[in-house]
Amino acid sequence: MLKSNFSFSLLKKSGSARLGKIHTPRGKIDTPTFMTVGTQGTIKSVFIEDAIQAGAQIILSNTYHLMIRPGTSRIKRVGGLHEFMNCPLPILTDSGGFQIMSLSKLVKIDKKNGAIFNSHIDGKKFILSPEKSIKIQKDLNSDIIMVLDECPKLTKDKNIINNSLKLSLEWAKRSKSEFGQAPEKGLFGIVQGGIYKDLRLESLDGLKSISFDGYALGGLAVGETQKQMFKVLEDVVPFMPSDKPRYLMGVGTPSDILGAVKNGIDMFDCVLPTRSGRTGLAFTWEGRLNLRNSKYKNDDTPINKDIKIRNLNNYSKSYINHLINSNEILASMILTMNNIVFYQDLMKRIRKSIQDNKFDDFYNRYFNVI
Repeated sequence: MLKSNFSFSLLKKSGSARLGKIHTPRGKIDTPTFMTVGTQGTIKSVFIEDAIQAGAQIILSNTYHLMIRPGTSRIKRVGGLHEFMNCPLPILTDSGGFQIMSLSKLVKIDKKNGAIFNSHIDGKKFILSPEKSIKIQKDLNSDIIMVLDECPKLTKDKNIINNSLKLSLEWAKRSKSEFGQAPEKGLFGIVQGGIYKDLRLESLDGLKSISFDGYALGGLAVGETQKQMFKVLEDVVPFMPSDKPRYLMGVGTPSDILGAVKNGIDMFDCVLPTRSGRTGLAFTWEGRLNLRNSKYKNDDTPINKDIKIRNLNNYSKSYINHLINSNEILASMILTMNNIVFYQDLMKRIRKSIQDNKFDDFYNRYFNVI
């Protein structure tokens, strides 16, 4: 029986970069952390045991997709998502807010009822209200639950962003009310406001008045430049509660992560390492490698000689190039695992650099390389 409560400890700072630990009944999460994405209850082409061996401490799944397929009741029947996908790690579930944007052609917004979806699979109608999103996440038995928000597309129309912000705040209040008392779980609010400092701070102030266990920045990585994203972090992060985890949603590239850690962010997620693995791209400490490229046809060296998980260091770039060009699924498995290992190694080295008061040196060495 899980009895301990959700909490966060800030252990050390190096400049604005933070070293911390999130405590959950299912285990501790060292921060800064990168959450490996398992949108539909699976990390694509990777066994959960291998992701754990690579250093993953938390998995992210998605409320909307699991609601659509296989359906919440099927997962709840076996005790929750951990049992269903054989995952002993803590799980954070996104609320479905991002799908309001990404599937906008299939969604209508009703301020009272929430988001009205036509399923991207069969067109069936689904209504995802703030209350229903929280209920689904509780039925999934998530360890960290996100409020339902409206994640707007990038736009220069400030009124659109402002209206979205106000709707998201109202939904955040309703989400908190539905969440009730569940001290073993964390409930995170999501700051909206586009690239506008005044709107971001208005959103943050509203969320702080409601009070959450963690605070996320949403509505970024939606088309703005990296410079614009970092400016938002510079404007907003100093005003975020220092005793709560800070989560930058949907980010990102290794340089995005380095820049965000430099600005005080603790948590990240992105499909980039797994999606890139399925398209022939490998992340390395010397930069990214496109293994589709013919220059690797006769390269008999491994991507990373130190990766011993599944004996990945025994597979040559030449062989992987052949697998890709033959449309063999093993290429996706090898490259995805490589990228998961790289991202977890990146976070481990970031944490060590903060511990050793050398984060700025680490940042300067790798920001323009990886």
